[in-house]
Amino acid sequence: MKKLIQLFRQTFIYGIATVFPRVISVLLVRLHTDKEILESVSDYGNLSLIFSYIILFNVILSYGLETSFFRFFSKESNKKEVLSTSSISIIFTTILFYAITTIFKVQISEFTGIETQYLNLVLWILVLDALVVIPFAYLRAKGNAIKYSIIKIVNVIVYFSLNIFLLIFLKKIAVNNSAFASIYIPNYEISYIFISNLIASATTLLFLLPFYFKINYRINFILLKKMLIYALPILISGVAYSINETFDKILLDFILPDSIAKSQIGMYSACYKLALFMTLFSTAYKLGIEPFFFKEAQENSPQKTYALILEIFVILGCSLLLLVIVFADLLKTIFIGDPEYWEAMKIVPVILLANFCLGIYQNLSVWYKITDKTKFGAYISVAGATITLVLNFILIPYYSYVGSAIATLVAYASMVIISYLLGREHYPIPYKTKKISFYIIFSVLLSVVSFYFFRGNYYIGIACIVLFNLTIVLMEKSNIRLLIKSLNEN
Repeated sequence: MKKLIQLFRQTFIYGIATVFPRVISVLLVRLHTDKEILESVSDYGNLSLIFSYIILFNVILSYGLETSFFRFFSKESNKKEVLSTSSISIIFTTILFYAITTIFKVQISEFTGIETQYLNLVLWILVLDALVVIPFAYLRAKGNAIKYSIIKIVNVIVYFSLNIFLLIFLKKIAVNNSAFASIYIPNYEISYIFISNLIASATTLLFLLPFYFKINYRINFILLKKMLIYALPILISGVAYSINETFDKILLDFILPDSIAKSQIGMYSACYKLALFMTLFSTAYKLGIEPFFFKEAQENSPQKTYALILEIFVILGCSLLLLVIVFADLLKTIFIGDPEYWEAMKIVPVILLANFCLGIYQNLSVWYKITDKTKFGAYISVAGATITLVLNFILIPYYSYVGSAIATLVAYASMVIISYLLGREHYPIPYKTKKISFYIIFSVLLSVVSFYFFRGNYYIGIACIVLFNLTIVLMEKSNIRLLIKSLNEN
């Protein structure tokens, strides 16, 4: 239990660094969906589509080396060699990427539909983000959660502040100030958003630049080969994850008629953001547990700890799922002010549950990471991505973004089942499946009752929340007592 308390302290610190940026991104939905900023739902759809490509290529440019770095940094005696080899690899591939994409910029623009004025900014954002992958991984591996969090938070403050200044105040100031008038460009809002992102990414790299002056620029090709072999399945998993997470918007753009595609993407993306509360929780949890999994693997019989970690995750996640669904309509008025976007609110419970399944899968993935059987992670992720693609192609023509939401849920739920079954065979962990299943089913049933039968009735919704949390207290009495005792000892 003491180890778990230490883990949750780390998770809390990482959580601040994760939750704060995501909360800001949700707040920016309110700004970006304001008609005075982006005039139409289609404009917001275009912005969301470009960010989908950024997420996909962020994964490709890190190519699984972050997780590979954790693995080899924890087990290799020459840690400086791991540090320098992984850093040089990232630098080389990033420069190569920028050179190739610059040469074929026109062709890329034509294929993706991203205007070249945006593409120039996007390429630089991708380059800067790639160069901080290993420095951030090093901070996490060393347990320097506070520095990690501070840099992440500064990044978000810069991004948020520039969005506010460039989208709201610059136009007003430019009217009476000739200096600002020279930098203000009408109808340049989407570019201003990417410029804000670019400056924030550059600021982050500036903070982490001392890292690159401390490493020895020597590359061990034998070690690099081992790291890349380990990383390859992680890359495949990451690309597959990105397909699950972002390709729905790209496919909506390709499959739907041009006249409605961007507006459908805009509504879908805005309401999708409300499911981010579950993503916040899952991501913060993942940042804390990933290094912990590898350290715990050195102990005797770590399986019981892994089982308890998943159980706690499910209990907290189910409670959060129900809470967000009950107050979803209240949240939409806070974060999405324009009613034109609210048509897509029906997908919020589906996407919340899908992201919850993803969090469960990330917890289950411990078995193939610590046994170096990362190829199974690739198999599972590819299976999920295949389901996503197939269902999107089948459902989008009939159900538009609702089909995409259903595809995401089915894909992540399938990955949970596949990972659990394979893990039981290759690295048995004593998960309390009956208890976990009960919590999930019970929270989903209460969510369905609240959202689809008594939507807007907060008396019923709050009663559902109270009922679920009372059930937790009754079922977890002994664990709660043990936790309180451990906290008092610390």
